[in-house]
Amino acid sequence: MAASSYGLRFDTGRTCLDLLATAGRGPGPGPADRLDSGAGLARWLVGAGLVPRGDPPLAVDDRWLERFTALRALLHRMVHAALDGRTDPADVERLNVLCLPPTPVPRLVLGPHGEPVRRLAAPAGCAGLLSAVARDAADLLTDPETVARLRQCEGEGCDLVYVDTSRGHRRRWCSGAACGNRERVARHRRRALGPA
Repeated sequence: MAASSYGLRFDTGRTCLDLLATAGRGPGPGPADRLDSGAGLARWLVGAGLVPRGDPPLAVDDRWLERFTALRALLHRMVHAALDGRTDPADVERLNVLCLPPTPVPRLVLGPHGEPVRRLAAPAGCAGLLSAVARDAADLLTDPETVARLRQCEGEGCDLVYVDTSRGHRRRWCSGAACGNRERVARHRRRALGPA
């Protein structure tokens, strides 16, 4: 199935975790890679705010897609290692290399009615956009307070990771409307069926 039939998620609390959410196995009818095309990646980059809406369309090709899915795999390993209190020095070095290129530079322009609008000073390149996501991951993984608030969704079959910003830090699901609702419905059915 196409990625567009599942939608993109931007509710994990961090851009790097939003990239992880594109891998599928989250709430929805089944696993689907939401970055299954260059167009899907371009939509994600705009939705994540890395490229402003209204900027010229990105020339995303298969090489961009390969590089972003490789970063996503690296982030998956690193975030899940952080959840377990581990760090792999080889993955740290891989992330550091991705952090090196300069990130796209935002600028303020006036829109058609004189309103302030965010644009990029130059067309965004793949290396700079990868660097923006990698730097977000570096910031996340070096902040002990935020790492302590990382949670993996407790929804059945969902492996999304998010930053728990709830009061009391007791959030259990990536989304109360998706995984949380499914769990409440399942709990209600179990109660209605009674003891087996």
